[in-house]
Amino acid sequence: MARGRTIAIVSCATVLAVGAAAGGAYYVLHTRGTPGETAQRFAAAWQAGDQGAMTAELATPQQLTAYEQQRSVLAVESTAIQLGKVTEGDGRASVPYTATLALKNIGEWTYQGKIDLVVADRTWKVDWTPATLHPSLTGGAAFSLKTRWPERAEITDGEGDRIDTGTVGGSVQQLVGYLAKATKKDVAKLGSSYKVGQAVGRDGLQETFQKRLAGTPATEIKLGDKTLETMEGTEGEPVRTTLDPRVQAAAVTAVKDLDKPTSLVAIEPSTGEILAVVNNQGGFNRALDGRYPPGSTFKAVTAIGLLAAGVSPQDQVTCPMYATVGGLQIRNSDKAEFGSLSFLDSFAHSCNTTFAPLAQQKLGADKMLDVAEEVGFNQPLNIGVPATKPSFPKAQSDAELAAESFGQARITASPLSMASVAAAIADGTWRPPTLVPTIKQKADEQALPEGVKSELHSMMAAVVTKGTAKSAGLPSGTYGKTGTAEYGTGEKLDSHAWFIGFKDDVAFAVVVEGGGGGGKVAAPVAATFLNSL
Repeated sequence: MARGRTIAIVSCATVLAVGAAAGGAYYVLHTRGTPGETAQRFAAAWQAGDQGAMTAELATPQQLTAYEQQRSVLAVESTAIQLGKVTEGDGRASVPYTATLALKNIGEWTYQGKIDLVVADRTWKVDWTPATLHPSLTGGAAFSLKTRWPERAEITDGEGDRIDTGTVGGSVQQLVGYLAKATKKDVAKLGSSYKVGQAVGRDGLQETFQKRLAGTPATEIKLGDKTLETMEGTEGEPVRTTLDPRVQAAAVTAVKDLDKPTSLVAIEPSTGEILAVVNNQGGFNRALDGRYPPGSTFKAVTAIGLLAAGVSPQDQVTCPMYATVGGLQIRNSDKAEFGSLSFLDSFAHSCNTTFAPLAQQKLGADKMLDVAEEVGFNQPLNIGVPATKPSFPKAQSDAELAAESFGQARITASPLSMASVAAAIADGTWRPPTLVPTIKQKADEQALPEGVKSELHSMMAAVVTKGTAKSAGLPSGTYGKTGTAEYGTGEKLDSHAWFIGFKDDVAFAVVVEGGGGGGKVAAPVAATFLNSL
């Protein structure tokens, strides 16, 4: 019994002796976490720009405003921190890092530093000093950029001639845009390599392709008076448009003398490239952003669906003065009637009372929507400058379907969109229109249904030779479709005058806002355009 008690005392004494000899070991063994784990959390927060999480890892709580100053002044888009091997001893540790900062409009800047750590309250914490952010950083110093920009690149037409000199016509200038002094908002958007008051693109191609045209500046990254890094800049890249100066000049000739707002867009059917864009009045760019009912020019779209559904240009149809579909009474322009005639002739004479019943019988709302979308309606536009996509809502009733068949109801389109329709019919394939051929398109090319192209060509030729555009003076070999699109409210409605068509490898659309009849007003504008070519 006595021997057992002696052993217990000796054992206790032994434990106490070990504890006294290794007090530091006891302290370290009870430290939570590792320096590597703390450094990892700090680095992750740094990468995320989370100053709250960074501050939580500090041995001495303080504001880390230097990180935000670096991030904002250098326009840091992203930060990547790669940690090295931990070195540790006597309650302290150090972790080297490589920081790679992606700087907006400049490139990547990489530098090395280290994160020092210390045990505080039995936890590994970051022993932060300004040098933790950058080894050359001291209290009070700040990051800055010194830039030298290359000469701005040029914007040209399809033949390589400059169109950004300010001496081009107003319609081209509207597409090109202009240079203006950068504001604080511009600098916030473009990056700190830009300065308030610097020339930047405003509107049009100058704004869309600001970064491409401007290039990147030769840049010194500075800390106080010390240059930390010098980064080479890159020259700006020219922007070549698809504009054809000959076609553009002909379009200007066609619209310049009209009193009412008039717009014309020409497209090369085989490529979808925009050859000309003109507005005879400044301000709002009606050619690209106008939202007009397309009127009977849309019969060309409806005809695609009807021909694909088996209707032939030679089929006998009727064109009465009035027709009723879904409770909606429909009439022809000027209350015209043609009795029994071919489908081709009903198209040539633009018979609403033929197309509305056929759309109900042969197509329906779903097929009509499909046909419209095959030629660009509801498809995204990405031409190089802002442009409004054409809208074709699915008909909610037979009455709405009837109105849609001849381009009324809720359909809206711009001259650009209707020129794109004409180009699709000319070539047999709808292609997304573009002003800058290097742009990646958001919409896919779509071929017209088999057999439709040649049949519709014969119908559009008849419009010119014996139909609503017969007296317009259009040159031989022109294919087209007139449109008289009513708008507004009341008993007597005003109309926009439309004409779409193509000749050789030029497709086009003309709209005269509030102009009245398409055959009497818009088709002669197209004739002037084509004859000027």
